[in-house]
Amino acid sequence: MDEFPENSTIILVHAAWADGYCWANIIRPLSERGLRVLCAPIPLTSLTNDATALSWALEQTTGAVVFVAHAYSGAVIAAVREERVKSLVYIAALAPDEGETVAQVFYRDAPNPEQPKMVPDSHGLVWMPEHAFSRALAQNATAEQARIAAAVQRPIAVQCIQEPAPVPLWKSKPSWYLIAEEDRMINPKTQRFMAERMRATIRSHRVDHTPMYSEPALVVDVILEAATATLLKGTPARQTA
Repeated sequence: MDEFPENSTIILVHAAWADGYCWANIIRPLSERGLRVLCAPIPLTSLTNDATALSWALEQTTGAVVFVAHAYSGAVIAAVREERVKSLVYIAALAPDEGETVAQVFYRDAPNPEQPKMVPDSHGLVWMPEHAFSRALAQNATAEQARIAAAVQRPIAVQCIQEPAPVPLWKSKPSWYLIAEEDRMINPKTQRFMAERMRATIRSHRVDHTPMYSEPALVVDVILEAATATLLKGTPARQTA
């Protein structure tokens, strides 16, 4: 088994309505491969604020890094500039181009009938209805996983999805994209559009919006593929599948 360079780190970034708990099934398998793992907390207050928080987490590392994003945080990982970041992994994640907003790519294609109505409260925060966790965000997860995810949810500010994105990091770094074919939150057609536009290495599977709960081995495999290619062997040729 190949050994990763010392201090090689995987930084996992949670999405809206989530915290680091969403990566609970991913941490141990990566750690067992000799990788340092850090779940970066982001405040979900604006794209700029979230990118700043991610850069603070990045400062806690010293070696080469792979960023891993779920859903909204795809925009966040692409907004940070640091040479030590060697590759990006998108798990059913949003990837706006320069000048685009998260909302524009999120609503690009027709929504799934199970996608809930999301209306900001009086503070400009969007909460996810509890029933949506088992019907839309994680329909393939266990009932317990869905209940916990609903209980620990953190709302996202409207500013996060309305702020235009800067020049994205995926234009200069190799990327991997796990398309969730059974996603009820982000249309799989939208995911493929973004992945192809990024020229990402595409891995497409019949999973829901949160495969970290229901199919963690698939998520780990994609992350390890990116880490092996970019931390051990240099920049890979881009490909799709």
